[in-house]
Amino acid sequence: MPKSKTSKSKPVVIVAGVVLAATLLGLASYATTKPSSPSASSGASGSGGAVAEVSADPADGVYPELEAYARRDAADKLAMGRADAPVVLIEYADFKCGFCGKFARDTEPALVKKYVDAGTLRIEWRNFPIFGEESEAAARASWAAGQQGRFWEFHKAAYAPGSKEKGFGKERLTALAKEAGVADLARFARDADGSAARAAVSKDQEQGYSIGATSTPSFLINGRPIAGAQPMEAFTQAIEAAAKAAAKKSAAEKPAAEKPAAEQGKQ
Repeated sequence: MPKSKTSKSKPVVIVAGVVLAATLLGLASYATTKPSSPSASSGASGSGGAVAEVSADPADGVYPELEAYARRDAADKLAMGRADAPVVLIEYADFKCGFCGKFARDTEPALVKKYVDAGTLRIEWRNFPIFGEESEAAARASWAAGQQGRFWEFHKAAYAPGSKEKGFGKERLTALAKEAGVADLARFARDADGSAARAAVSKDQEQGYSIGATSTPSFLINGRPIAGAQPMEAFTQAIEAAAKAAAKKSAAEKPAAEKPAAEQGKQ
């Protein structure tokens, strides 16, 4: 596996089955697995029945330097939700990862309905292909679909039950793009094989490596790392804790003139 480049943040290792809270950075990682080689064809890391523990303290297990990884770019075609949403969930995933598909089908739609649609959450995708050439090709294809505003439709088609088993060869990727409603398939093919797609995927990969991600899916929720396709409650707890912390921070930063008179009197 390629080594990560120097990053502005200290390494935060999300390692299979290791509880880093007690040993490295106070961060809990969960019972997950990682591929034995980049060409592995099975799924990547998953929950393994483990439930991520989220402290009642919204700041516990949160690393401000990792919160800065959120791009919050309103023009980001591989993101959904308000750019100024109080909480940003960053997902590092591979289209050949079975547990990534489980998250995409079982958990993500519920998070969108409960938090994205309400304006609380923004989801930012990072292509993190770790299963070889087909993973790389699928990542570039997803980016190409995004250039025509159809990333999330491609994402849904690529993670549909049984899709991974059909592989991600060139003809299959074109079929997925067509299913996703990509209008210009000729442009899609050019974009998917172009230097801009390769650069975008490489940028996402390097970000994943820089935080120590070694398996998929891996997540950051306002600087709180979560590893694996955890149960819904792990994400809701982390999102609500992050929203609470964001609200508290916003209130603290509000100019005194904007605060209620009763609140000013307490200062």
